[in-house]
Amino acid sequence: MLVGVAVSISSAATAESSRFDWPPTLELNHVLVQTSLYTRHFNPQPDHTNQQNLISVELHNPHRWLAGTAWFKNSFDQPTWYFYAGREFPLWRPSDNLTVRAKLTAGLLRGYKDERQDNIPFNHYGIAPAVLPSLGVQWGRFESDVIVFGTAGMMVTGGIRF
Repeated sequence: MLVGVAVSISSAATAESSRFDWPPTLELNHVLVQTSLYTRHFNPQPDHTNQQNLISVELHNPHRWLAGTAWFKNSFDQPTWYFYAGREFPLWRPSDNLTVRAKLTAGLLRGYKDERQDNIPFNHYGIAPAVLPSLGVQWGRFESDVIVFGTAGMMVTGGIRF
């Protein structure tokens, strides 16, 4: 599944333009505020929680680059932060008001600690790198994503653009 998302993102990026718009401009196009709607662990354990209570804020520029911060309860009910940057890639636009897109973000997770610190790879001093692919839809000002978090599970989010 992750390979398919990566291939789709790569294809969309190539089709979108021959220029990769690097470095990203510091121009604000819109802000996206999201929350978690549903979480599912692929191999649930008795100590996993599916109530992440996520709230995130993403700043997007006109060339689809983004930077964001998310706060949520991790799988073990620990308060966790994700500081990230990334890009979205339009895949299909069936109408002027509807876009199907992929998104890829990378950043740092902080919050897996104590006896849970080894539950995510490369977690040193309570901070670990993360790469999160997602597939989503934008309908007017509303957006929803299915985010895959490694081999652990997936989350559905919903949000609004400002």
